[in-house]
Amino acid sequence: MMEKIGFLFSGQGSQYVGMGKSLYDDNEVFRRVFDSVKLPFDIKRICFEGSLEELSKTENAQPAIVLMSIAILEILKQ
Repeated sequence: MMEKIGFLFSGQGSQYVGMGKSLYDDNEVFRRVFDSVKLPFDIKRICFEGSLEELSKTENAQPAIVLMSIAILEILKQ
């Protein structure tokens, strides 16, 4: 019998400035995923150094949370 695994990721409202910074600094897989994303704005700056007001805007929060989720999933796959 094959086991099924589900993942539940945070949604908008869970974001905070600095989220993922220690993973970015310490984990090659996380950093590679994070750096591979091409957006018309600097998501790394917004996540790690921006203001909460800037990060909480839907147009920034949604991609930031999805990016964090994907990068963490890639770590888990390892």
